[in-house]
Amino acid sequence: MGKTRLKSRRRQDQGSKLAKILIGILATIGVIDTASITLTRWGVITSLACPGNAQGCDQVLNSPWGTIFELNNFSVPLSFIGFLGYSTVLILSIIPFFPWLTREKIDFSRIAWWSLFCISTCMTAFSFLLMGIMVIQIKALCFFCILSALISSFILLLTIIGGGWEERRDLIVRGVIISLIVLLGGLIWSSSVNPNKTEVSINSQGVSPQVESKSKPASIELAKYLTEKNIILYNAYWCPHCHEQKELFGNEATKSLILIECAQDGKNNKFELCQSKFITSFPSWEINGQIITGVKSLNELANMSGYSGSRDF
Repeated sequence: MGKTRLKSRRRQDQGSKLAKILIGILATIGVIDTASITLTRWGVITSLACPGNAQGCDQVLNSPWGTIFELNNFSVPLSFIGFLGYSTVLILSIIPFFPWLTREKIDFSRIAWWSLFCISTCMTAFSFLLMGIMVIQIKALCFFCILSALISSFILLLTIIGGGWEERRDLIVRGVIISLIVLLGGLIWSSSVNPNKTEVSINSQGVSPQVESKSKPASIELAKYLTEKNIILYNAYWCPHCHEQKELFGNEATKSLILIECAQDGKNNKFELCQSKFITSFPSWEINGQIITGVKSLNELANMSGYSGSRDF
């Protein structure tokens, strides 16, 4: 009888309000963190100051593992998935406080806690997989990635502590199963994502890889025009997106561009110049004194530079 009453009380337990508030605060920080990275990758934010080692952040975020997929020169960075995850966690943490949910508040609260547990478990497991990739494969550290891993871990911890669970042992077993599934899927993804770009980032010895694509006459004309206007492309030899930008121009046109190597260990680098220009993301274009980051289509560059020649790129 006593055990039945205890289980009945636990079913009525909506969990800790303080835990939900803390989860909401952490999720907000996560949203800002991942949104900042995403907007920088999309060129909306020109630069993102990375505490400790800016080059490490760029190397991690611009690595093949930093992008989910690309379509027509538009990339969806991995940080965007993190943004969606943190946004969902934020919504789940605040919706139970809305007054119009009073009638079915207990049932909805249970669903919200279970959703928070599943999402935060997935995010934590995947974050630690990314930490391993960052250290073992990329061999660089990114402050924002470490911050995201810590935030997701604390959200998971608060969910376990504050969820008012009936049986935490069953919860942990389910958490282990979810983690194993995420890790297995993550390992498959990490081994298959963009193998060509992976070669670009790890096989070079301070020198950018050879551009393979052929240039069209209009691309060569545009490159010469950009050079005449003193428009500069800042890049790093290890950056796959820099290589992608050059491939859009082609081999012949790339030779006509003003290229500045910013990696400190790159051949003929101008690291101090890049530092003085506050170049923290690659590739970066300097157009009319303004630094614009991210891969740009040739049409975009033509529009930004005022190019009026042929656009048969």
